[in-house]
Amino acid sequence: MNKLTTFSKLLITLVILALLFFGYKYLAPSLGLPELGTGNNTTNEVVIGEDENGEAIKTEMPPKTAKTKNNNSSTWNYTAVEPIGGKLKGVVELGASGFNSFIIKTDSDKNWKLEKAEWSNSLVYEGMASGTDVTQGLKQYIAKFLDYGVSGNEIHFVVSSGALKNDKTQPIIKALKDLGFVVNEVTPEQEGSYALKSVLPKSYENSAFVVDIGSGNTKISWIEGGKVKAVETYGAKYFQNSIADSKAYADAKKYGEMIPSSKTNTCFIIGGVPFTLAKEGRDGKERYTVLNKPGSYDSDEAKTKAGLNIYQGLVDGTGCDQFVFDWDANFTIGFLLTLPY
Repeated sequence: MNKLTTFSKLLITLVILALLFFGYKYLAPSLGLPELGTGNNTTNEVVIGEDENGEAIKTEMPPKTAKTKNNNSSTWNYTAVEPIGGKLKGVVELGASGFNSFIIKTDSDKNWKLEKAEWSNSLVYEGMASGTDVTQGLKQYIAKFLDYGVSGNEIHFVVSSGALKNDKTQPIIKALKDLGFVVNEVTPEQEGSYALKSVLPKSYENSAFVVDIGSGNTKISWIEGGKVKAVETYGAKYFQNSIADSKAYADAKKYGEMIPSSKTNTCFIIGGVPFTLAKEGRDGKERYTVLNKPGSYDSDEAKTKAGLNIYQGLVDGTGCDQFVFDWDANFTIGFLLTLPY
């Protein structure tokens, strides 16, 4: 070694380091060792408020992990009960971001099946500039239901609690009433109750709760003492109202802690952001998709990031590790199920 030049020594050292690197990289998975360069294990600390002395109250959020697909930690084998016979009913949701519409077939036992759905028709806000535009657009929209076979008295309109906070919805409500339709304005508590009716199977009433993450608010509901309990927290667009991430996270966690532990084995979750998350892991046309942990998703889109923050708060508040997205359910379908058959 003493006769080797400095360059030769350096070259040999680099070769040895390269062999060690590739050897570790090859053997790590089989030995159960952590792989090089995977994820960030730094715990994120967030401020969720102040104590009586004005000192910051902090909590830890779990580290981000590498984005994965179909890494659901739990399987899901439930099959929804379909209606026997039944009739068609239609509902249009005037939401905070546009129209959602659903046509279902339901029987006298309130079993239902989704026949047709249209999501996020934003013409309400973008294409209806005047009263005439609103009326004409709604007539065209209603005609789609009639063409599908839904009778006029089975077409219903629901205005979400989030949409009621938007001034642009008032001309729509007026136009619908002028056309002779009843417009059902619902509270966040009613939304939570309707969401539960549409998504929570009877066999899960004693072990699960329901979450609906909307743009304007998030509804959390469960059954306690034979009655539906529902609470409201921030929606996935809370940032538009200058609400801090730490505040939205803390509020979701607080309400999650209110749910009895016996009801937190499973969460049935719906809403815009859960829909986006479920798309990454859906297997074919399955109705139910088990979501991954919040930290396994990565997004630069503001609404999705905010929704993930709410999702994380709910996970930390409830301790639930099985969040199941229902591709067919919506709180307005729950509204239909409360109507006489």
